[in-house]
Amino acid sequence: MMDSQDNSLQQEETKEVIQEATAPEVVNEEEPRKVYETKAEVLKRLQDIAHGDETPQKDEVDYLKTAFYKLHIAEREAKLKAYLEAGGDPEQYQITPDELEEHFKAEMGIIKEKRAKLFKEQEAEKQENLTKKLAIIDKIKTMITTPDEANKNYQEFKTLQQQWREIKNVPAEKANELWRNYQLYVEQFYDMLRLNSEAREYDFKKNLELKTSLCEAAEKLADEEDVISAFHQLQKLHQEYREIGPVAKEQREEIWNRFKAASTVINKRHQQHFEGVRAKEEDNLARKTALCEKVEAIAAEENKGSGDWEKHTKEIIDIQAEWKTIGFAPQKMNVKIFERFRAACDDFFGRKAEYFKGLKTTFKENADKKRELIEKAKALQDSTDWKSTSDKLVALQKEWKTIGMVPKKLGDQLWNEFLGACNKFFEARNAAGAGQRSEEHSNLEKKRGIIAQLKAAAEEASDNIQEKVQSLVEEYQAVGHVPFKEKDKLYEEYHAVLDKLYKDLNISVAKRRLNNFKQNLKQVAERGSNALDNERARLFRQYEALKQEIQTYENNLGFLNVSSKKGNSLIDEMNRKVQKLKDDMNLVREKIKAIDAENKEAE
Repeated sequence: MMDSQDNSLQQEETKEVIQEATAPEVVNEEEPRKVYETKAEVLKRLQDIAHGDETPQKDEVDYLKTAFYKLHIAEREAKLKAYLEAGGDPEQYQITPDELEEHFKAEMGIIKEKRAKLFKEQEAEKQENLTKKLAIIDKIKTMITTPDEANKNYQEFKTLQQQWREIKNVPAEKANELWRNYQLYVEQFYDMLRLNSEAREYDFKKNLELKTSLCEAAEKLADEEDVISAFHQLQKLHQEYREIGPVAKEQREEIWNRFKAASTVINKRHQQHFEGVRAKEEDNLARKTALCEKVEAIAAEENKGSGDWEKHTKEIIDIQAEWKTIGFAPQKMNVKIFERFRAACDDFFGRKAEYFKGLKTTFKENADKKRELIEKAKALQDSTDWKSTSDKLVALQKEWKTIGMVPKKLGDQLWNEFLGACNKFFEARNAAGAGQRSEEHSNLEKKRGIIAQLKAAAEEASDNIQEKVQSLVEEYQAVGHVPFKEKDKLYEEYHAVLDKLYKDLNISVAKRRLNNFKQNLKQVAERGSNALDNERARLFRQYEALKQEIQTYENNLGFLNVSSKKGNSLIDEMNRKVQKLKDDMNLVREKIKAIDAENKEAE
């Protein structure tokens, strides 16, 4: 019968077989890998495997497949991005066939057939090995039935042991039972063997030497940097340990404990390694989940115009780049998390394509309207009716500003064409009206003087400041034209000081109005129990009306073309109106708060 240490060996090796069978297939992903820069490099390596003599290794083939399609997808996305940035229509974009991908698939098919053939051959070889080992067990069983011939059969028994060791793998599901039966009958043969003490001691001594060398080899594996390689080498040492016969009874437990202790060190490192791999995969899953949530949040945001779409597009492209830097998630979640990420990206870019498709009609209509204005301007550019034509061109310029957007490149082209026609007329008018220049320069000095007075007024704190400012504004507006080249600069300087004055005046007036309103609240309350509520309802309607008007102005601002300095004046004026409306809205809100405070005090 087997001794206790051999029972332990059987249990330990059974555990190791289970560990090896259930270890994740991705273990070799942690081994150093060549980094492939191009798909051609990956294909070259795949062809070497497909048409060479080496045995295709599953982990390397899987790695090559992952590397190829990572490069393939990155290349395809780069082409799409370049196409869109060049102004291409997303709806018209077509993915061109990739010749390298077709070659790649063909080579993968060859490798698949090669692996299938190899697997079939290996399974046939394992079945043949099983038959051979069963035959050896049967022969040893027969020897056990003739104890008197044990010494005579000893050399044949040693030959059978050698043959057993030379026979390699058998089907995994038969391995443990086969080895238990073999070990059982070997022990029984030794137990009945009637060798002389010298021969028996020599056999035990040789077995001890062999097992000691295996212990030393197992102990050295603790220094092996490659944890996976050390684990697989340990399995081979266990296989060899199994095939060696027994040692003297008093040494069996000691030698087994030494081998088992060395094995425990390697097994723990192997287990810790995979715990680290799993922890890293879980961390990758958490990071990828966070990126999915970011893309989903961006896709859910409202896009009010092309600017928002482009801003969100850049954000998602940055997230996609970050995604590529993160390793694999756990195998059962890796595909699912990628599908979630891809679905969120596809949803965003699909809706973006629909949006810009809808803009095409609007862009075309706007471009046609601007072309009509260009034709009208060109029809007027050679006119010498200076006053009438000036008014008409100014009207055309104002109408131009009311037309919505067109693509930037086309918009710049149309604007330059329109501006050229206008400038041709105005330059001719200026040349013909050179005599008016002295008057324009005089007007320039007058307006500069008024601006200086406005600046001085901005520093004053007198009670009649509002009336004074209004008087200066009327005086400024009454002054005629100034030289064309000075017009924009003077306009900016004039409105800059006005903006400051109006801002300060609005704050002061708003405070005064709010104080007067608060002082009158008591009188309003005395009119009846519902007076304050009615006043609050009126103010709330006023507040909503102002809010709506502000929104309308801000929407209109989004459609103005400001590709030249001359487009800024209308925008500046609208911005001032928006700010004035916001100040009024804030004053109404403060009045509502004052009514609420009065009601609370009355309660």
